[in-house]
Amino acid sequence: MSLSANPQSLDESSLRGWLGAQATALGFDGLRITDTHLGPASERLNDWLAEGRHGHMEYMQRHADLRANPELLVPGTVRVICVSMNYLPPDTNFDGEWQRLEDPKQAVVSMYARGRDYHKVLRNRLQEFAKLIKEKIGAFGYRVFTDSAPLMEVELARKAGLGWRGKHTLLLNRESGSTFFLGEILVDVPLPLDQEIEEHCGTCTSCIDVCPTQAITAPYLLDARRCISYLTIENPEAIPVEFRSAMGNRVYGCDDCQLICPWNKFAKRTELPDFAQRHGLGQASLLHLWSWTEVEFEQRHEGSAIRRIGYSRWRRNLAVAMGNALASDQVADVDKGAIRLALSDALADADTLVAEHIKWALGP
Repeated sequence: MSLSANPQSLDESSLRGWLGAQATALGFDGLRITDTHLGPASERLNDWLAEGRHGHMEYMQRHADLRANPELLVPGTVRVICVSMNYLPPDTNFDGEWQRLEDPKQAVVSMYARGRDYHKVLRNRLQEFAKLIKEKIGAFGYRVFTDSAPLMEVELARKAGLGWRGKHTLLLNRESGSTFFLGEILVDVPLPLDQEIEEHCGTCTSCIDVCPTQAITAPYLLDARRCISYLTIENPEAIPVEFRSAMGNRVYGCDDCQLICPWNKFAKRTELPDFAQRHGLGQASLLHLWSWTEVEFEQRHEGSAIRRIGYSRWRRNLAVAMGNALASDQVADVDKGAIRLALSDALADADTLVAEHIKWALGP
C-alpha cells in the first residue's frame, strides 16, 4: 500500500457521513472505523492456540502473527473500515427454530447457511464500496476481507464499536443482536476513529448454560473442539463419540447460543434476497437430505457455504442425526424403520468416514 489519498483535504464529518450513507445503500447495516492496534487480544489468541482449542484449524496457528497485526497482513494499513450485514430472512422465527430442534426427524441447518454464501455476497459489495470511496477521495491502498483471511475481525469490529463480545465470543449489538455477518476494508487512509461501546451481558449466562456440548468453557472462552459448529463444518475427521448424542439433529452448525440470547429479541430481518433459504433447508427432514446424491448435493449447494464441507462430511453429519432419531422415544416405529432402511442401504457404498457413522447410528 502507498498513501496516496489526502483525507485532510476533505471535511472529516461530511466524509464520515458519506461513508455511512454509502454503506447503507450497499445493504450494510452498520459501519464503524478503528485502527490496527489489537493490544491484549493478540495475547489471548496466542494463549488459546497454545492450549490447542482451535482443533484442526491449523490455518489459525500458521498465520497467528498476521492475525495479531493487520499491518503485517496488508503493509501500510492504518485504519480498518468494519461493516455488518444482517442475515435473518423475514420468515425466520426463533420459536419455530426451537420446535425443529425438538423434532428428531427434522434436519437443522444453521440459519446463516440457508441462503447464498455470505463470503461472496459481502466481498462483492465491499469491492463496490471501495470503488466508490476511490471515486470520492482519489486513489488509495486497500484490501477487502470477510472471514477469508487471518484477521481478528470480531475483535476489530468490537474495537470499532459495532458491538461488544458476548460470553459466547460472538459480537452482540443492542439494535440487532448477533445475527449479522462482518466484513472489513483495510485502508492506508487515516480516517476518523469511532469509539468502543459498553458491553451489556451483565450476569447473564444463558449462552453458556444452553450449549449442548459445554463448548463455552468459561465466559468469553470457546473450545472449538467441543463446538457443534466446528464438529460439523471445520472438523475433517470422525465426530468424537462423546459428542454425537449431544448433536441431536443439527447437521450443519449450531445456533443454540444465539437462539437463547436475550439480545436477539432485537435481531433484525434482512431485506436482501441473497440470504433467503434455498431448497427448503429451513424445513427439510433428515431422510429428504439423506436422499440427495452427490450430484444433487453439488447442484443444490452451488453458491452456498455448505458446499465447501463436501458430500462425505455432509453424510457423516446426517448419519449422526439419524442415529439420534433412532435412539429417540419421540420417533414412531414406522419412521425409525424408514431411517434404518435408508442407512442400511447406503452402507455398502459409503466411504470409510461415512460408514463409521452409519454403523454407530444403526447400533449394535
